[in-house]
Amino acid sequence: MRRRTVLKLGGMAALGLGVPGCASRLSPATTPSGRPTLALPIVRASWDRVIRTTVGLRPFRPAGFVLRATKIDDTLLVHNYGHGGTGHSLSWGCGAVAADLAMAQGGRRAAVVGCGIVGLTTARQLQRRGFDVTIYAKTVPPDTTSNMALAGFTPTSGLVDRDQRTPAWDEQFRRVAEISYRELQLLVGRRYGVSWIDNYSTMNQRPRDLPGIGSQSLLPAALRTGRDVLGPGEHPFPLRYATRRATLRIEPSIYLDAMVKDVLLFGARIVIREFETPRDLMTLDEPVVVNCTGLGARELFGDNELIPTKGQLTVLVPQPEVNYRTSGGITPQPGIGIHMMPRADGIALGGTSQRGVWSLEPDEEARRRVVEGHMALFGAMRAAPPE
Repeated sequence: MRRRTVLKLGGMAALGLGVPGCASRLSPATTPSGRPTLALPIVRASWDRVIRTTVGLRPFRPAGFVLRATKIDDTLLVHNYGHGGTGHSLSWGCGAVAADLAMAQGGRRAAVVGCGIVGLTTARQLQRRGFDVTIYAKTVPPDTTSNMALAGFTPTSGLVDRDQRTPAWDEQFRRVAEISYRELQLLVGRRYGVSWIDNYSTMNQRPRDLPGIGSQSLLPAALRTGRDVLGPGEHPFPLRYATRRATLRIEPSIYLDAMVKDVLLFGARIVIREFETPRDLMTLDEPVVVNCTGLGARELFGDNELIPTKGQLTVLVPQPEVNYRTSGGITPQPGIGIHMMPRADGIALGGTSQRGVWSLEPDEEARRRVVEGHMALFGAMRAAPPE
């Protein structure tokens, strides 16, 4: 598991990280549709509210995740890794398929290697099928890569290169996406930190005139919520248009802690242990071993197709009144753009996806771009009228 958390040392202003000028605000004129203008609390984005920056390395495979079983001597080895930026989104479905593959082996004892969200959900799916489970892991929450994720239901995010997809892989993806979507809906509530939240994407061009997003064709229509297009004057953002779409939010610090409690409640053990070769796994007593090691599968199993995708989040002081997320800023951004997600542990600002980068050190240039992009967006956002 690869992750790094850097706590804010303070005095960012002394480093010359200033606030950019604000863009012009939209006039609160009457909307052409007659709908009332949307009022939203404004995120207080500033350098003196930064409390930490976290870095995680997502396990990306150009051909997509690996979900298959093989035999090594008398042990059934099930692979479940390589989910890119979709670990939280697809883990329940991939765990279900992995557990079904495990049913082919005699005996109902299984070892799960890895204690991120993929390992934890796989353990629960095995338990539901009557397995006694032991999780072996180098690190456990809150020190896993899964803890570093923005987290939400984004099942095609950084998952697969289009030219590497096959009909069989697409079919498997749709199956696991449907299972995961249903499972996450059932977990909505404070205990798991899963909730529905509106996501606002901002733009100056009407959405219907924008080119389609190719990766979305992979996602079944039933797994997409409808969107509402807000025109000039109907929203508080400093661009002409915004789209609103309901989406699932996952708060990793709450969710992973709850999942650890669940697997232990249903009888699992967690053992801190590291494995260097596949033969080390064969020393385990369990007749089934499920590999949920993420990026670690590159060295452990020699899968050189696995490469890291570096992502980082800069987190602001929490604002309980903010309960919406955003995608996009005032000006076009490179790569995946910028995005904001409010959580109980802070306002998470993201917008980096650096393929092939192994460094766990924060990228200061990317951090400046993301934070200042949000400072500009929210600094130009129209405040709600006084009540």
